[in-house]
Amino acid sequence: MAVTIAVLSQKGGTGKTTAVRTLTDLLRRLDLRVLAVDLDPQGNLSDYLDIDPDAAPTIGDVLAGRAQPSEAVHGGVIPANLGLAEAELMLGGKMGRELTLKKALHELDHLYDVILIDCPPALGLLTVNALVAADYALLSAEAQYFALQGVEQALQVIELARDTLNPGLEWLGVVLNIADMRTRHSRDAYDSLREHFGEKLFETTIRASIAYAESAERAVSILDYRPDLGLDYVLVADELLRRLGMEEARQRLAPMRAGAGAGERTA
Repeated sequence: MAVTIAVLSQKGGTGKTTAVRTLTDLLRRLDLRVLAVDLDPQGNLSDYLDIDPDAAPTIGDVLAGRAQPSEAVHGGVIPANLGLAEAELMLGGKMGRELTLKKALHELDHLYDVILIDCPPALGLLTVNALVAADYALLSAEAQYFALQGVEQALQVIELARDTLNPGLEWLGVVLNIADMRTRHSRDAYDSLREHFGEKLFETTIRASIAYAESAERAVSILDYRPDLGLDYVLVADELLRRLGMEEARQRLAPMRAGAGAGERTA
């Protein structure tokens, strides 16, 4: 049975989709079977993972009942496009609408070790579907003044999903993205999250860099395009696997961490 993780944020621009794309790539390099689900009508994750924009069916077709989940898997990805917005409107009028994604992924979870769901940058019905379908929630926050407020709002939705439809849902923690820890602004954001959430804040921050956009444009993983920046995600994956109790995979990650060398992680 797959471990299903919903990755969400209260708003766009927090590096969430880049995180899902990179973690998908990294976990696959550890010989884990990973399914990436693009649940954002913008379809950025599908683009990042180099899925044909005309690939069909999509997650929207699955949620609308027009396709089986297995038919919508393309290269280990269930892609999305703007048709997902229409499917979300259709869901709004259905009984048990919050369970639709959970039922769909249940047909696939025996085929994978990890399912990563890239939620839309809003806390609406699609995100609730992801949280009801997930075992864990992982938050992405940008290193800026309102980071704490955004995390608290996302936590309210997580609590709603847990209290009503998914009592087993666990919060893995929050990753601080697009951070320049040389600046007081980023350090204050980190300290504020640490003060309020303690160990739920991942120790590793993801550094801000134009290289992420460059690597996406070239369809090259940041792990290959800029291994020094990729080390951030190696360290985040190490924390993630530890929190999930996936020690065998974590052991396979150890050479990547040792090979890169913590000394290369400079500002």
